[in-house]
Amino acid sequence: MLCGLAHDLEALNVRPISFRRYHCATAWIAGCLFLAIGLTWPAVDALSYERDEEFHDYFRNWFVRSDKSKEEQPHWMTPIVTVTPRLEQEIREDFLWQPRPNGDYLTNYGGQKGLELIPTDDTEIIIGIPTYQMLRSSKKPFKEVGWADENLLLKYRFLTANEEHGNYIVTGFLGVTLPTGSEEFTKKQVIYTPTIAAGKGWGTRQAGFDIQSTLSASIPDGHEKAIGVPIVWNTALQPYGFKYFWPEVEFGYTYWMDGPTKKKTQWTITPGLILGRFPVWDRVKAVVGLGYQMPLTTFRTQEHTWILTIRFPF
Repeated sequence: MLCGLAHDLEALNVRPISFRRYHCATAWIAGCLFLAIGLTWPAVDALSYERDEEFHDYFRNWFVRSDKSKEEQPHWMTPIVTVTPRLEQEIREDFLWQPRPNGDYLTNYGGQKGLELIPTDDTEIIIGIPTYQMLRSSKKPFKEVGWADENLLLKYRFLTANEEHGNYIVTGFLGVTLPTGSEEFTKKQVIYTPTIAAGKGWGTRQAGFDIQSTLSASIPDGHEKAIGVPIVWNTALQPYGFKYFWPEVEFGYTYWMDGPTKKKTQWTITPGLILGRFPVWDRVKAVVGLGYQMPLTTFRTQEHTWILTIRFPF
């Protein structure tokens, strides 16, 4: 059989492969590969080292970068209700005690706030700390308790100038609410909230007046008729110049484009007082504020609401 195979190969002018030549060719190819790796390894290693250095430098210079970003914008206080167009770096938690027109009473621990960071010169990200809620219903003998949906927010600052160069700011937001909450409180849909925000101040850093305003729409990715699509406008008016005292009044307007309250409108007013920024330790400061939100229209989704805010800027 082997003789026949050899005869056939010879007839086809095909020579059996020489194992010596095969091993030589393999060794030659392997040698070239090892040589190529050896020649390029220093460059790969240098590139890896350079990237590691850039990574470490990014975090080493975090506060230098964030302080520079904050210095380029006005130094107003973040309002109690209105989301500031300024970029801020802090840990924040809000607490709300809100009676409802139907007799229900909602207590909110967290207020959809959380950790706020400035990762680049003109951006801020907010990572919500899970909010715990308690609803005492007038129709049920027990309380409903659980977690609200997770909230994330990205800010991008388009224009800004500090008090010495114009005292204004324009920022865009994109918020995303994820349906991670308890059955009692989740919307069961992802909700997108694009927002445009702006502010203008008059005066110096030591004394003056500012207006901060936002306009947003909360758009669910489904079941709009059940959830609703509110258009919300908030505006805060703040005189300042009292060092640690920041009195303010805020106005809120909501128009529902869809949902159970379609074409309904609601106005609110929130007088408040914020105290801060008190030095705590190193670069950490403390801020505390209290507001009392009152509905002004006959149609309302809430009654008079107390709002407490606690923040630690850094």
